[in-house]
Amino acid sequence: MQIVRSSEELALARANLSEKLALVPTMGALHAGHMALIEEARRRADKVAATIFVNPAQFGPNEDFGRYPRQESQDAAMLEQAGCDLLWLPSLDDIYPGGFSTKVSVSGVSDRWEGEARPGHFDGVATVVAKLLLSVRPDVALFGEKDFQQLAVVRRMVTDLAIPVEIVGIPTVREVDGLALSSRNAYLSEEERQRAAALPGALTYARDAIRNGDDLRLVLDTARKMLIDAGFSRIDYFAFVDAATLQPLGSRGGEMRLIAAASIGATRLIDNLAV
Repeated sequence: MQIVRSSEELALARANLSEKLALVPTMGALHAGHMALIEEARRRADKVAATIFVNPAQFGPNEDFGRYPRQESQDAAMLEQAGCDLLWLPSLDDIYPGGFSTKVSVSGVSDRWEGEARPGHFDGVATVVAKLLLSVRPDVALFGEKDFQQLAVVRRMVTDLAIPVEIVGIPTVREVDGLALSSRNAYLSEEERQRAAALPGALTYARDAIRNGDDLRLVLDTARKMLIDAGFSRIDYFAFVDAATLQPLGSRGGEMRLIAAASIGATRLIDNLAV
């Protein structure tokens, strides 16, 4: 696996990759969910590139940018073992050089849910993803469905800006008890980790109840109560939405998704399920 650390090195490495290229953008602290993205990337392209960049623009002033896990050597070893061909480790100056003053903002799909809970978050996501896509120039880019609203934002941005890349969403990889794999799970204490399984449990209950035809309002209220009873201290949202627009649904129809964000202890978790 070739490792490059500057835009100049990336340009030279990219010039030598004439085959179909897949990109897996990450913020590091890799786990089995990321490896599933690499595995699918290998099926979809001749060569696979990954990026590791902890993007300050998508963290709020009181969020965990400073303590976000950073394990470059371990991540690089995992990527090489998984068959990644190129790893780009850009510096802050590569992504945001002096005088940088451009922001990519995607309205509509970014307005609610994470957009309300974390103002400016999706501007940071859209801006950095646009830079990564334009720098690496992949034929296909893969993102996990755990960050479902992020995936919708990226798809909208790529369509609107006519960036020539196929965006592929990969199903969430989960622990045995259903908890979605996340780099932030490392923040959980042992007791919090056990209680955290209530989040996928509440989503599964709601999905099955909605499929069964139960009253939507009652289902969502019951699911939220399940989280509170399990020890979640705050629920930012637990919603039933259209999978494409992320707008809340009052009835069943089309492609539907349950999305949720809730905090247990000092850790904020997000998850979703298709209905």
